[in-house]
Amino acid sequence: MLKFDPATAPPNSRWVPPKWITKSAHADVASVPPRRNGLGDSWEPTHPRINGIDLTKPDPRLRVPSVEIKEQQPISAIAFINVNIIDSTGSAPYPGDVLVEGQRVIKVGGKLSSDELNGIRVIEGKGRTLMSGMIDAHTHFSWTNAPSLDAVAEMAIEEHTIFSLKSARTFLNCGYTMCFGAASAKERLDIVIKNSIQSGEIVGPRFLANGKEMAPADGALSEGITKFVETKEDIKRAVNEFADMGIDQCKFSMSGEEITEHLRAEDTTFPDELVAAGVEAAHARGIRVCSHARSDEAILQCLQYGVDIIYHASFISDATMDALEAQKDRVFVAPALNWLVATLEDAAAFGYPVSKAEAVGYKRELEIAVAGLKEMHRRGIKILPGGDYGFAWTPHGTYRDLELFVKLLGMTPMESIISATAYGGELMLHPNELGKIIPGAYADLILVNGNPLEDISLLSHKENLDMIIMNGRVHKDENRGCYKCSQ
Repeated sequence: MLKFDPATAPPNSRWVPPKWITKSAHADVASVPPRRNGLGDSWEPTHPRINGIDLTKPDPRLRVPSVEIKEQQPISAIAFINVNIIDSTGSAPYPGDVLVEGQRVIKVGGKLSSDELNGIRVIEGKGRTLMSGMIDAHTHFSWTNAPSLDAVAEMAIEEHTIFSLKSARTFLNCGYTMCFGAASAKERLDIVIKNSIQSGEIVGPRFLANGKEMAPADGALSEGITKFVETKEDIKRAVNEFADMGIDQCKFSMSGEEITEHLRAEDTTFPDELVAAGVEAAHARGIRVCSHARSDEAILQCLQYGVDIIYHASFISDATMDALEAQKDRVFVAPALNWLVATLEDAAAFGYPVSKAEAVGYKRELEIAVAGLKEMHRRGIKILPGGDYGFAWTPHGTYRDLELFVKLLGMTPMESIISATAYGGELMLHPNELGKIIPGAYADLILVNGNPLEDISLLSHKENLDMIIMNGRVHKDENRGCYKCSQ
């Protein structure tokens, strides 16, 4: 039974409780899938195509972005012995040793020989957990821990650049070795940070950069952070400008947000022709598209025109869920659950009381979103962490998505870890080099003081991370159980 106050629904709401909430075997007539998209073209949800491209598979024009980080100095070999290995391949955890040479994992499992250990740094695991670093799939380095979107844009460019650098380091300090940019407050901030990390000038996670989010003027969540696009020509031009700057993906803001009070979460802000033209322009340049899409109509637009990463996906219907399932090998969902939870639980300290959060619809949205995400998980749709961090009540450093996935979505701890590791490697388009502990993978590792399969909340608190290895180099070392081995 739904517990939210129905009065918090917007007057124009067309949301109908889907069958995974009503437990009915029959979908509501309002959720019958359309047979034509918003452009009038034929649309087959279970065999979707656009411009001759099969939407159940990644667009073959997409390029694989570089995630290489150059090192300024040689990297010493490191061995982890007697660790509990979560390799994120689907195998159960197992005890063993791991050898790292340079930027790569060389050997996993079994016991390393005395010859292999001779003269290198050896970390005595004492049964602690060694796992891949994690991903945040909805990263805003340039969100300034401000109380509003408008305030995010107000920081001067010099201070904003320094803040973004610090944000990148904060993610890494918390065990996030992969970050996927979800929009930048200023056009080139993400790009500058990515380039600085990859050149080795600064330390940070592997990062794929975004530009400012795009929207029509009457659909912008905040003027200061938005690149306005009104026509097909506008969005093609904007996508190409950002691609020329060096972004890896672009973002369309395709639905509203309850906190604005004038653009509700169920409002759809992008006309179909802009979505179609924007995605085609991006894919033609080899870059992906992510979307702020809370409304069912916006989610469906993402699926009809080839958007690659869907953020939020709160008000999904039966028919759109079926269409999403058909594209589950191509599309990733990053719901940013923490934004909803924190707005209800933590925003009061910053002047946004619980009564207000509930009145504008966040309690309703959280309940509906959780039910939909449980159904996505049941169907094997890939759900990734990333909680819209960088607001006053979701400040950088408070990353807890894996804990919420277990608590609210019913994932097992292993499933939530896979979502943050192996799925992260897939999202970064380097599935055999990132997100797993396998020979040949990048050595982006965390040594956890405890077993996150027994207590997933360990990964929500950086003090539980005894070591962080980034690109084969020690980033954090609590210096417990390390020695130099010599024969």
